[in-house]
Formats: sequence, C-alpha cells, structure tokens
Amino acid sequence: MTADFLRASLASDRGAAETILGASLPVDWPDCRDVLELRLGQLEADADLSPWLLRAMVLKDQRITVGHIGFHTAPDPAYLRPHSPGAVEFGFTVFTPFQRQGYAREASVALMDWARGTHGVQQFVLSIRPDNIPSQSLAAQLGFLRIGSHIDEVDGLEDILERRFDSAPS
Repeated sequence: MTADFLRASLASDRGAAETILGASLPVDWPDCRDVLELRLGQLEADADLSPWLLRAMVLKDQRITVGHIGFHTAPDPAYLRPHSPGAVEFGFTVFTPFQRQGYAREASVALMDWARGTHGVQQFVLSIRPDNIPSQSLAAQLGFLRIGSHIDEVDGLEDILERRFDSAPS
C-alpha cells in the first residue's frame, strides 16, 4: 500500500484508491483509519520502510481485496529488543466475508518467507488479545509461542507471541 494509496484512502476516495491498488475495496473502506494514518506518517518520514509496512491481501484472479497485512516497522525496533532482539512484528486483518478461508495463514507465511529470504529475518512477533481465539489459534498453528504480555493503548491486554526460525528458507 503506497503513500498515494494511503492518502486516497484517508481522503475517502475509494475509486482512486482502487485504481492505485488495481483491486476492489470493501464499501466501508478504510476500515482502519488510525493504522493508515500511522503507516502514512512512517512512509513520509522514511520511504525506505515501504516494503515493510502495509500490503493488501488480494485474490489475484478476481482482483478483490480480502484484507491487509504488514510489519509494524523494519526489523529490530527498540520496542521489541527486550522481548525478541532482531525480530519484526506484523499484524493482519481479514475482512469479515473472507474470514476462516485460509487467507491470513497464506499471507502470514508469505510475509515471513519474504522477510527471511530477502532480509535474513529469523524472529517474528505477533501481539494478540487473549480472547481473540481465531488469531491465537492461527499463531499457534504457525509455531508462535507466548513470551510475554503488555497493555496496548487501543486493544488492552495482548499476548506477545514469537516465532523463531533456525535458518533461512530453502
């Protein structure tokens, strides 16, 4: 999701955002204005973050956006060092009509494979509310283990989950 896409989305210009993205968006887009504003600010401060931030999850054949996924920063941010030095945190959202169809799993695996293969990242973090059973279950299936917890300003109590790999993907 480029800066231009984020700007169009934040201006509620869904048509322009869809043109930039090359895929349709839900009628209630944007679903996460605060996240889009945060990521746009990050991109405006450092354009090199672009590959690390938000990405659309799109059904290729139908050009339909089913959700979004992305890292919160580049690897090894100061806030993660006490928990998982060298790691990078990511999060995902799958829009309601597309949930429980494997899109979050597929996108999470692809995102981690990209970071491992392209940048040698071996540690990943997810922060998930304990009562978010579907995301907690997916994290467990992907090999994430709880390493702590924290209070998020928006979501409240969240478990901090980590997945470590021993070597780069083959």
